[in-house]
This record gives sequence, C-alpha cells and structure tokens, in this order.
Amino acid sequence: MNKQKALLPITTLAMTFAFAVWAVFSPLASTFQEMYGLTSTQKSILVAIPVLLGSIMRIPLGIWTDRFGGRQLFSLLLLFLIIPLVGAGFADSYAMLMFWAFFIGMAGTSFAISVTFVSRLTPPEKQGTALGINAMGNIGTAVASFSVPSIAAAFGVKWAFWGMMIPVVIMLLLVWFFTPDMPKPKQQKTMLESLSVLKYKHTWTLSLFYFVTFGAFVAFGIYLPSLLIDLYGLTPVDAGLRAAGFTVIATLARPIGGNLGDKIGAERVLTFVYAGITIGALAIAFGMENIIVMTAACLFIAIMSGLGNGAVFKLVPQLFPAETGAVTGIVGAWGGLGGFFPPILLGMVKDATGSYMLGFILLSLFALICFLLNRTVFGKKAGKTAKTYVS
Repeated sequence: MNKQKALLPITTLAMTFAFAVWAVFSPLASTFQEMYGLTSTQKSILVAIPVLLGSIMRIPLGIWTDRFGGRQLFSLLLLFLIIPLVGAGFADSYAMLMFWAFFIGMAGTSFAISVTFVSRLTPPEKQGTALGINAMGNIGTAVASFSVPSIAAAFGVKWAFWGMMIPVVIMLLLVWFFTPDMPKPKQQKTMLESLSVLKYKHTWTLSLFYFVTFGAFVAFGIYLPSLLIDLYGLTPVDAGLRAAGFTVIATLARPIGGNLGDKIGAERVLTFVYAGITIGALAIAFGMENIIVMTAACLFIAIMSGLGNGAVFKLVPQLFPAETGAVTGIVGAWGGLGGFFPPILLGMVKDATGSYMLGFILLSLFALICFLLNRTVFGKKAGKTAKTYVS
C-alpha cells in the first residue's frame, strides 16, 4: 500500500471515530438523567466535560505533532482512548461518569493532530482541498448521534462505550502500519516560541470567530438530542437521528465555505454567516415551541456554522503563512471551548427560568458582535495581503 496515498483517507476515518468517541455521552445524557436523577445543569455538565479537555489539549498536541510526528501521536491518542472507554462502561455513579468523561475528552485533540499531519505531508497547492476533506472527520459526532442510542437500546448502555473500542483499535492499527512518517522540522521551536503568535490581534479575532462558528457546531451536535427530548418528548433514537442530520449538513457545508473563501473572500462569507446565525438563533429563541420552526432554524444554523468553519480556516494560513500550525491549535482550542460553555449555560438557564430562550438570545448577540467585528477589521481590507493583516 502507498502510505502517502493512504494518509488522507485513514486520518479522516480515524478522526471520524475519534469524534464519535468525543460525542459518546451526548446521546446518552437523558438516559443518565433518568438513571441518576440529574438536574438539567448536571446533565449539561456531563455532556460538556469531554469538550473541555479536548479543546485545551489541542494546543500542545498540535505543537507536539509537528515535533514528534503525526503517526506516533495519533496512534498514542487512539491507544489512550481505550482506557476511558473501558472505565466509562463500568461506571456506576454520576461522579464516575464525570471522571471518565473528562478523559474521553482527549478524543477531541484528534483534530489538531490530523490537520497538522495532513498539512505537513501535502503539497501547498493541494492543501486546501486535502484539509477540507480531512476536516469532514467532524462528522463523527453524527456517527455517535445515530449509532450510540441504537447500541444502548440493543445491548445496554455499557456496550455503547465498549463497542466504540472496536473501530478505535482498527484505526490504531491502520494509522500505525499504513501511514507515513512526517519529516523532522528543520528548526524545533519551544512551546513558548510557538505560542508567541498570541501577541497578534488577529489570533484573538479568529479565535472569537471560531468560538462562535465551531462552538455552535459542537454545542448543537452534543446538546441537540437532550434539547429535542426535553422540548418534544422524542425518543433518544429519533432525537439522535435529527441531531445527526444537523452535524452532517454542517460538516458538508465546511469545504464549501473554504471554497467560497477562495472565490469571493472569507471576509464576505463571514459577513453572511454571522448575520445568518444572528437571525437563526433569534428564530429558535422565539419559535422553539413549534418543531417545524425549530427544525428549519437549526438546519439554517447548521449551514451557516459549516460555511463559517471553512471560511475561518481559509483565513488562518492567509493571515499566518509562517505560523499556521500554532495558530491552528489556538483557534481550534477556542472553537472547542465555544462548544463547552453553551450546553452548561442552557442547562442553567432552563433550571433558573424554565425555558431555553435566554441561551439562544445570547448566541444571537455573540454572532452579532462577530458580524460587527468582521466588518470593522476585515471589511475594508479584503484586497490587501496577509502580511498587511498581521502587523
């Protein structure tokens, strides 16, 4: 087998199953709420906890992948995931579920590893297409949404975790034996040197942008099953399938966002994206009692968040051509954190007010801020070079 040709399909598939592990608690949240008598806030924290570690650890994992190699880091990650999956299957309390959920969060770092791995071994003229395909591994959250409830219903909750070990082990073997080694970097930067990109204002601007677009993708992907069950009394399987639809649409829209960024400019794409999320979030806030309005608004936000994710990562190499890896890790981390806070906030808002309305109004306000910031920072600079931005 040509290892170079096998790199993209194997890493994309490996990230898909890693993301499925990352989202494994989401479709089971309502089941655990009934088992342990959890409040909406406690259920939300259980769903969000894996997102926390998976987001923060993207920064060092991206840097270490550049230093030690993608094949080694990806294999080590997949091997590690077996431990919390075994533990979660044996958990018999909310506290133990929380403990294992935290470590299952490491699955989210697969994004930083995979993107760095693929970009380092892909010619510059093909990187955009390759990274667009690779990022479709995000669809793993949809895999979890439609498969986990069915596995739990057929074989028990424990096997929802233990069953995940089968594809993880298969991908571990494929990554280790059938992907190439990365070339050693000519100059190895220290962690502090790699993080020096934090001094640029556009690192923070892109982080906020991705906090909203990828945050919406993650938050809807992991919390939508619980939300639909709570609002409309759907079964976990039905709610999981609907949430999977959101994830699939958002994932398919991502490479389109990158392609539109190439053609008309990522800044223009983001103008429409943040205007769309602002409107879509308001539609949910004031129309969530109607499942048709809710469905239409959620699917619209899925398209907008997917387009936005692609457009933001079109800007990363454009603004930081010499420091793409470090900025990718930082921006990716903030995007993951954007998916951590909303589920907890929605749970707290529901417990405090009896409604989710305020949570979606806040999403609308965040999107409006990004819309205004994008117009202020990039609106008049679309024709200038990347070097002009990073100054």
